[in-house]
Amino acid sequence: MFSNLPTPVLDPILSLSVAYRNDDRTNKVDLGIGVYKNSEGETPVMKAIQMAQDVVISNQKTKSYVGLAGCEEFNQSMIDLLLTGTSATDRVAAIQTPGASGALRMLGDLMKVAQPDTTVWISNPSYVNHKPVMEAAGLKVKFYHYFSPETKQVDTAKMLEDLSKAGPSDVVLLHGCCHNPTGADIDFEAWQAITALSQKNGFTPFVDIAYQGFGDGLEEDAKGLRHMADNVEEMLITTSCSKNFGLYRERTGAAIVIGKSQQDVGNAKGKLLTLARSTYTMPPDHGAALVKTILQNQELTTVWKQELSEMQQRLLNLRQTLCNELRNTHNTSQFDFIESHKGMFTVLGFTQDQMTQLREEYGIYGVGDGRINIAGLTEKDIPYVAEAIIKVS
Repeated sequence: MFSNLPTPVLDPILSLSVAYRNDDRTNKVDLGIGVYKNSEGETPVMKAIQMAQDVVISNQKTKSYVGLAGCEEFNQSMIDLLLTGTSATDRVAAIQTPGASGALRMLGDLMKVAQPDTTVWISNPSYVNHKPVMEAAGLKVKFYHYFSPETKQVDTAKMLEDLSKAGPSDVVLLHGCCHNPTGADIDFEAWQAITALSQKNGFTPFVDIAYQGFGDGLEEDAKGLRHMADNVEEMLITTSCSKNFGLYRERTGAAIVIGKSQQDVGNAKGKLLTLARSTYTMPPDHGAALVKTILQNQELTTVWKQELSEMQQRLLNLRQTLCNELRNTHNTSQFDFIESHKGMFTVLGFTQDQMTQLREEYGIYGVGDGRINIAGLTEKDIPYVAEAIIKVS
């Protein structure tokens, strides 16, 4: 049986972590996998999570099954976090999933059942898992222009030109904030324009928001999504607690469906539960229990929001410090675009050969497409990383 299998292709991001761990050099920097690190180079357990764990451990009396939909209080908390103040709160349903990737697959499977000829439009470039997950669900994939290699910003005109061709059998996948891999976000006017195109042409928006709070703040990062939810009849959303709650290994996410009526979304949720039963059955409980505990307790919510704000501000400072080092020490403004990007990632504009050179000669690990994780930097690494970037460029 297994002798017929082809040699596997290594994951372009996850394989970097293995290579980094096996690198015996002391002067090395991991800017590959998307995790947040503090000034000591550690991915910490947030204080709010530690406090919530104490509550959950002291109050939890059973490890019995939670159910196909996961924790319903968590599901409602995710709806509230994203959609409070919109008309969509009266016509929405959610299920807990194993991370946002699990949510992507569940909604991909739902689209395949509900509208088998669906084509999913994905930004070029996009999160590395978007295309394979949609194709694994049996859906067709197209790409729309998004990022300008010259300006290192969103090419809004080309994006809207492409999306004007999407129609009723199409779904347009958007990054809610902190675009992965580029860090270049669409502005609110573009959200309004895409919403208007959806109303006119009939395509369904699908928003993947994995980094809420890491861009401009919790509320600001949801502004475009909320406008869209308020003004379209149907919409799909995936969300993750990996970054803004630091729950990477707990695999805590949600799939959210907005429909024309509560009856429609009830039917959609019922189908999602059937699909979940045949896939993973039930999501893991612990991460959802922690998030629910935090968001239902005002004191814990305040602690969490403060921590998240500090992480977001530190990301801004890391970007500014790196750009200042490049400008002041190396006398170049070539990389000033890094300062305007948002969230964890930025694309340097380097070729795969240049990224290989960064790794092999300087021990700096980034993705082959030029993506580096700003959140993986420590302050002490910045002079070394800046010097390596200049030498490779």
